[in-house]
Amino acid sequence: MSAWTFDDVPDQTGRIAIVTGANTGIGLETARMLALKGAHVVLACRNGEKGRAALERVLAARPAGRATLAALDLSDLDSVTAFAARFAASNERLDLLINNAGVMLPPLGRTKQGFELQLGTNHLGHFALVGRLLPFALRTTGARVVVVSSTAQNYGRIDFDDLNWERRQYRAWAAYCQSKLANQLFALELHRRLSAAGSAVRVTSAHPGWTATDLQRTSGWMRVLNPIFAMKPADGALPTLRAATDPAAATGSYWGPRNMFELNGPPAPARISEGARDLVNAARLWEESEKLTGVPLGLSPSAANSVSAS
Repeated sequence: MSAWTFDDVPDQTGRIAIVTGANTGIGLETARMLALKGAHVVLACRNGEKGRAALERVLAARPAGRATLAALDLSDLDSVTAFAARFAASNERLDLLINNAGVMLPPLGRTKQGFELQLGTNHLGHFALVGRLLPFALRTTGARVVVVSSTAQNYGRIDFDDLNWERRQYRAWAAYCQSKLANQLFALELHRRLSAAGSAVRVTSAHPGWTATDLQRTSGWMRVLNPIFAMKPADGALPTLRAATDPAAATGSYWGPRNMFELNGPPAPARISEGARDLVNAARLWEESEKLTGVPLGLSPSAANSVSAS
């Protein structure tokens, strides 16, 4: 089997792509490579200084496409709303929405609206962003929504009685796994609901395996082992790029590195955990996410969920 590489990314000329968390790591590399292939890439970043540095790096590669910077803090739903409004004011289409940004293993923190920081940023912020921008994707031929998850989804559990860690003793790793399982549940549920509605928008997901990024700055043991096991960000971004651009990447598909239990190597179809396949939990998480964010996505439950919940 030949390895899928950057050379396999189709021409992206004329396409508009949003990449959240594009100031560093795989987000930056995803944005850079899409711009090199001709896309107009919006680098959606929380930190303005880091965002400007990232934009300079993308432009320094002399891309065939364009790159612009926009402020987006996924831990603040007001920022999500403002970002979407600014995008709507100057765009009529959206070809790629790549939900990449995230936080990993911080001490217990809260978003502006009071959500646990990892769930609030990694899942709820992206859920609201998709809800705000989905109308643009629906009117764009060939549009895709990509959700970046993690192998941590395999260890996740959604605690609907305490989603935001208000009663339990906080465990950062368990909270991170919950947020990444939420990412995968959301991606698959969005795929099912769009398909049931007859939409041609593709929803795919990906994970970077073990890639050395700034996301791991709070995890000492990962930083110690990075030189031995980790891929470079440009390689870790390839599963996301394949999910976003490969014509053969079907809606509902999941991509990750193919070697060493999906830790490294070129992108290939990845294993979706049993937890992520739970239709009842997916539908319930969708409902809870709409309530918590106040952003209804306007899509009815799929027939599969209706049957499973009856």
